[in-house]
Amino acid sequence: MCIGFCLLINSIIYAQPSIQLIDSSQKTSYRGLSVVDNNIIWVSGSNGTVGKSINGGKSWQWMHPKGYEKRDFRDIEAFDKNTAIIMAVAEPGIILKTKDGGKTWRKVFEDTTKGVFLDAIAFAGKYGYAIGDPIDQHLYLLKTNDLGEHWYRLKKDSKIFAANEAFFASSGANIVAGRKKLKNKILLVSGGSSSRLFSIPSLQIQELPIMMGGGSRGANAIALSPNEEKGMIVGGDFSIDTITEANSIQLVFKKGHIDFKSTATNPHGYKSSVTYISDKKMISCGTSGVDISDDGGINWELVSKESYHVVQRAKKGNAVYLAGSKGKIAKLIL
Repeated sequence: MCIGFCLLINSIIYAQPSIQLIDSSQKTSYRGLSVVDNNIIWVSGSNGTVGKSINGGKSWQWMHPKGYEKRDFRDIEAFDKNTAIIMAVAEPGIILKTKDGGKTWRKVFEDTTKGVFLDAIAFAGKYGYAIGDPIDQHLYLLKTNDLGEHWYRLKKDSKIFAANEAFFASSGANIVAGRKKLKNKILLVSGGSSSRLFSIPSLQIQELPIMMGGGSRGANAIALSPNEEKGMIVGGDFSIDTITEANSIQLVFKKGHIDFKSTATNPHGYKSSVTYISDKKMISCGTSGVDISDDGGINWELVSKESYHVVQRAKKGNAVYLAGSKGKIAKLIL
């Protein structure tokens, strides 16, 4: 009798998802993460640090692009084991590209404008976009048509941002570029005095039913489901990261507009990144820990109290990796 019961209990325990630390060797804080496939992982962060693994995190190659050893690379986009783009945030805002696996890096964009602050990068095929904090309340959005070789700023004349509204450079995840149902559409989420969803190029703007009203409050990340019929936004207050109210919202994409749906059980505290593991299964992370949802973001359950800044599923594969402060890189075990 006990044998069957014990086997059942063991199988339940074994089935619980867990977070496995795979590296913490570098003295840096990672906010950039790009998972090409189950084996190729790139990370970027403070102290000019970039890392690459081609064997699922078993070993790492560390690099510090020459001349940029003190920069904070807040986001990274990798295409294979040789090609990647990194973004350094502020004054000057810089984008670098490597084609030889990180041996050399070439500057493909620089902006010395006072107040420039780059936040995140997103790609859909050869088309890429980089979002920066508003300058004089104007949209700051860069575009490339050739896999990041050349960048230009998309001009918007009107002041569409509120005072003290900006983007959080917390995980490179406040911008997404549609590939399927939302092809040619870019979605941005802001925070601060106002927290809103921006749809480009139509420039539809919707206020989010999420906490806002302070410099540390608002949406931090947006993710699209595999079929791009729905999405998820997470955020909160990074200065008081235990608050669980109004820190997430579901998105439903309908022809011509986007509907918001409240979550039944919110993630535990502030979250800076979110991604879909499958159409129903999702994972989010932040300084408050790691949460998982099995029902498309309706209900969330805390699976780890460990702090991570960013989480991403492999573009070609099913592996899920996380990265954060104190040089931590981890893998989700399901």
